[in-house]
Amino acid sequence: MRKAARPSKPEPASPPRGAREPRARGAAAARPRETAAPQTQRADAPPPQGPGVREFLAFCRIEAGLAKATIEAYSRDLRDLWQFLTSKGIADPGAVTMAHVTAHIQELSRERELEPTSIARHLAALRVYFRWMHAERKIAKDPARLIDRPTKWKRVPGTLSIGQMRKLVEAPNPETCGTLWLRDRCMLELMYAGGLRASEVGALKINDFNETLGSLVVLGKGSKQRVVPVGLPAIQWTQRYLRDLRPELARFPDGRDQHRLLLSFSGRPLERVAVWQLVKKYAAMAGLQDVHPHTLRHSFATHLVVGGANLRVVQEFLGHANIATTQIYTHVDRERLREVIWQFHPREAVARAQATRRAKPTAR
Repeated sequence: MRKAARPSKPEPASPPRGAREPRARGAAAARPRETAAPQTQRADAPPPQGPGVREFLAFCRIEAGLAKATIEAYSRDLRDLWQFLTSKGIADPGAVTMAHVTAHIQELSRERELEPTSIARHLAALRVYFRWMHAERKIAKDPARLIDRPTKWKRVPGTLSIGQMRKLVEAPNPETCGTLWLRDRCMLELMYAGGLRASEVGALKINDFNETLGSLVVLGKGSKQRVVPVGLPAIQWTQRYLRDLRPELARFPDGRDQHRLLLSFSGRPLERVAVWQLVKKYAAMAGLQDVHPHTLRHSFATHLVVGGANLRVVQEFLGHANIATTQIYTHVDRERLREVIWQFHPREAVARAQATRRAKPTAR
């Protein structure tokens, strides 16, 4: 009987468009019969993303113009929020109170042991989400309006010395790194020469590199563009990569390269994760520990400040919206601080003078 019944359902295989949607619903509904867990989630539970999340993310992308990485982070944070609320039996966004949001933040801190910076970003996503829900009159009251942001300690960023930076940049070589060593050398040179983030160097297009002016047009956070001048070594290695290697990587005629500057072996754009992995790889080859793409950015800014660059200029290079973000690099120059102590502290000056007298040979 079952074998005879199956042929009677071929209609959805080639129906008009309007008939395909019921078939998709039927298929989605047929899967939970195998396991009971999806059925319990389906009954009176919010969608996997949560009520209003899809519309909110569309607002962030279209009207607010937020970066793709920011929208993806908001999506993850709101999914975590609604998983927590669903576990507490809450499916209506209007029933969420400040106590629920606070309990979720406490769970992130105590049970998941997230860093204060991650919790602050998570809370920022919740605040924007509930503010939008309230503005759209989907909820009567904003439950996150009065929640304060957690205190964030300003950590001194880890940097490399000029010698260590040279070792890292020169780590790619044709003997041990294969055919893509030229691309990797170009990538490291550009990251250090312009203080680029991993996502920024991967998003560079061919037209963003101006070899005549020696500059890059960088698309940063919030889709903000900035023009960053780069030095002669980065220009020369980029020219060499464009001449000797990129035409081979962009050999596919299907447009998969998307006109990006840095390509993978398959001819596709180099993704942020790949940039991260390459930096870790060459740091290990150079004998360096705890190095990631942002270390090159920190080192770029620190070396400029140490060399006497104006803080406002460094802010423009890095694309910081607030000068306070750039000021942390003024605390990194330990050698300069040591020289100030040696020169101006009274006891240090006396001690150094006595040590100098003892080191001089006595005249016979």
